[in-house]
Amino acid sequence: MLRTAFIATALPGFFVCIAAAAAQGDAAGDQVKLGERLVGQSCVVCHFAPQITSGTYAPALSKDTLGGNAQIMHQFIADGSQRMPGFKYQFKPQEIDAIVAYIKTIPPAAAPAPPPRKASGGAGAD
Repeated sequence: MLRTAFIATALPGFFVCIAAAAAQGDAAGDQVKLGERLVGQSCVVCHFAPQITSGTYAPALSKDTLGGNAQIMHQFIADGSQRMPGFKYQFKPQEIDAIVAYIKTIPPAAAPAPPPRKASGGAGAD
């Protein structure tokens, strides 16, 4: 009887915790989606290749950009650099945080494979 009463009182609290965690997960997902949209509007021109065969003007973005430090990324996006404009007047701080959250989901680009080496006159060479 005591065990049933304990379960009956603890169970609603458990579901509240799960609902709060799901809401936080949804909020984080919404932040990443907003960041993806903002990157698509303002960053893709320089930081992403428009075609597979073309290069980019600026470095590729990934979770390892600026050492993966979210605070440094936020500051850099806000203030810009000599080659990149600052976006502190275009985006609110929450929007810059969303951009950083999205960048933190981008895996680093794989290093290009080295060209195949030709076999040098060993066994089987004519």
